[in-house]
Amino acid sequence: MLSILDKYILKRYLGTFLLLLLLFIPIGITVNLAEKIDKMLENEVPFIEIAKYYLDFTIYFANLLFPLFLFLSVIWFTSKLANNTEIIAFLSSGVSYYRFLRPYMIGATIVCIGALVLGMYLAPMASKGFNEFKYKYLKKGTQDRAQSNVYRQINDNDYIYVSYFNVKEKSGNNFTLEHFEDNEMKFKISASSIKYNEKDSSYTLYNYKKRIVGQNNDQLLKETKLDTTFSFEMEDLTPVEYIAETLNFTELNDFIQREKAKGSSYINRYEVVRYKRWSLPVSAYILTIIAVAVSSVKRRGGMGVNLAIGIGIGMTFIFFDKIFGTMAEQSTFSPFIATWFPNFVFGILAIYLLRNAKR
Repeated sequence: MLSILDKYILKRYLGTFLLLLLLFIPIGITVNLAEKIDKMLENEVPFIEIAKYYLDFTIYFANLLFPLFLFLSVIWFTSKLANNTEIIAFLSSGVSYYRFLRPYMIGATIVCIGALVLGMYLAPMASKGFNEFKYKYLKKGTQDRAQSNVYRQINDNDYIYVSYFNVKEKSGNNFTLEHFEDNEMKFKISASSIKYNEKDSSYTLYNYKKRIVGQNNDQLLKETKLDTTFSFEMEDLTPVEYIAETLNFTELNDFIQREKAKGSSYINRYEVVRYKRWSLPVSAYILTIIAVAVSSVKRRGGMGVNLAIGIGIGMTFIFFDKIFGTMAEQSTFSPFIATWFPNFVFGILAIYLLRNAKR
C-alpha cells in the first residue's frame, strides 16, 4: 500500500521524467531536421516518409538517451524538494533514509520495465525504419553492408570467402568455398568472380575451379563459366551492419546462435547489442540512487550545483558505455564485461554516495 509520501514522490519522479522527454525530443527532432532538410529536399522525400522517419527517430532517440533523461529528471525534482526543505521535513518526521528511497525504487522499477519493453520490441522496429531511411535518402551511395573481405561459415562443413561484393551489381571478386568433413578438406571451389542471379536464386561463377582432394592425387575441374546453386543466400555474402539493432528479443537470440554456427566475425557487435538491452534498464536503479544521493542535500549554490554535478556524472556514464561498447565491437574484449562494466563502476559509486548521504 502506497503512502501519501510514496504517491507524492512517485508522481514527481514519473512526471518530471516524462516532461523532460517531451521537452528534449522535439529539440532533438528540430536539430536533426535542420541538419538533414537540404538532403531531404534534394532527394524529394515524400512527407509521409519523413513523418515515419521522425516517429522512428523519437523512439530511437528516447531509447538511446533515457538513462541521461532519467538521471537529470531525478536530480531536478529532488533538488527542488531539498531547496524547499521538504526532505528535511520527511526525515525529521521519523522516516528513515531508506524508507525515503522506496518510492524512487518503485519509480525506477516502472521505468526499468518500460525500458525493457522499449529496448526488446519497440526500439528494434524503430531502428529498422530509422536506418533504412538514412541509407535510402540521406546516405545515397553509402552501403549499409559489409562488402570487403567477407569470411563466413555457412554450415557445419562449408566456409565461404569473397574479397569484395558489390551489392548494387550483385557480384563479387575472388570467391572461394571450402568444404570440410571430419576436419579434413574434401574440396575447394574458387572463382575470379561470382554473380547472384535474382531471377532463379542461382550463381554464375567465372574462371571456375574445383579441386577435389584425394588420398593420393587431387582432381582439378575447370570451367570458364559455370551456373550453379549454393545453400547460402546473398545476405551471407553481404551482412547488413546494423541488423542486430533491428531484431526483437527472440529474433536476436536466434540470429546470434546462427551467426555463431557460421563463424561470423561480427559476433561481438551482436552480443553488445543483446547485453545492452539488459544493462541499460538496470542502470535506472543505479542512476536513481546516485541522483538522490547527490541532490537530496541542500547546497549553498542551490539547484544549479546539483545539476552541474548530475550532468557531469551522466555524461561520464554515457562516455563509459560508448567507449567500452566500441572496444568490444572492434576487438576480442568480452561484450558482457564491456556492457556491464559501467553499471558495476557506477553501482559502487551509488553505494558510496548513498552511505554519505545517510549521514
